[in-house]
Amino acid sequence: MSDRIEVLKTYKTYVGGKFPRSESGRTYPVKDSSGEVIANACRCTRKDVRDAMLPARSAFNEWSSRSGYNRGQILYRIAEILEGRKEQFIKELELGGMKTKAAGEEVDRSIDRLVYYAGWTDKYPQVFGTINPVASQHFNFTAPEPTGVVAIISTDESPLLSIVSQMAPVIAGGNSCVILASETNPLVVVSFGEVLNSSDVPAGVVNILTGYRDEMLDHLTKHMDVNAVFNSVNNDETRKLIDLNASISVKRVHHYPVDNWSDEKHENPYLILEFQENKTTWHPSGV
Repeated sequence: MSDRIEVLKTYKTYVGGKFPRSESGRTYPVKDSSGEVIANACRCTRKDVRDAMLPARSAFNEWSSRSGYNRGQILYRIAEILEGRKEQFIKELELGGMKTKAAGEEVDRSIDRLVYYAGWTDKYPQVFGTINPVASQHFNFTAPEPTGVVAIISTDESPLLSIVSQMAPVIAGGNSCVILASETNPLVVVSFGEVLNSSDVPAGVVNILTGYRDEMLDHLTKHMDVNAVFNSVNNDETRKLIDLNASISVKRVHHYPVDNWSDEKHENPYLILEFQENKTTWHPSGV
């Protein structure tokens, strides 16, 4: 009898609160640090980008209209569920070549980062909003409001912590997002979609796509429903393509190259502000 062939898991995407396969039906092999194939991931296409934009845009109005306090509760709930599934995520990070201690620290830091941004959801408007002096009988104030749909381009390093560090400030500020997961380490990111699905995050607020970055980047950053791009890939060609595509429809772009995602400097309310628009209101006052 020949040796048994292991049936490898095929990880799906996370779009609109569901777990569909790629529209093309194609997958690509995910390998560990030794080059051994450990699973398959969906090889998404332009059609998958379009399919993800529909729920992201639909979810934005409802999510942005929720109170900051409620968004904070939901972010904290994500942290609670991730805490309860630590062992699973540590094992998946180990599959990607991370040592057990480093994997445990990455999961712990991801949980703490979610809790950090959960605490800012109902505070940043007070910190960054202003009352403006004007030379007329008006009450004039400026308040931050969410930008819209944000495309998040993830790096291959620290696949879980990098996604949490980019996603948390984006949705804490009331935006929805479409995430292009790490090309080489997508498994833990798709599993994070299961955590989101089990929490109270409304369907469509966070959408996760996998595939080859070179194939997906142009489609995602060029899409007219994307209002902003949050990129952490420190590559000149990648940055140039994003800037070029963003200029077509005047998207907000934030390039965020990172050497160490564990650094506490990434717990920063100004990352929330990067994806906010300042709205100024004039109101008559006096007699």
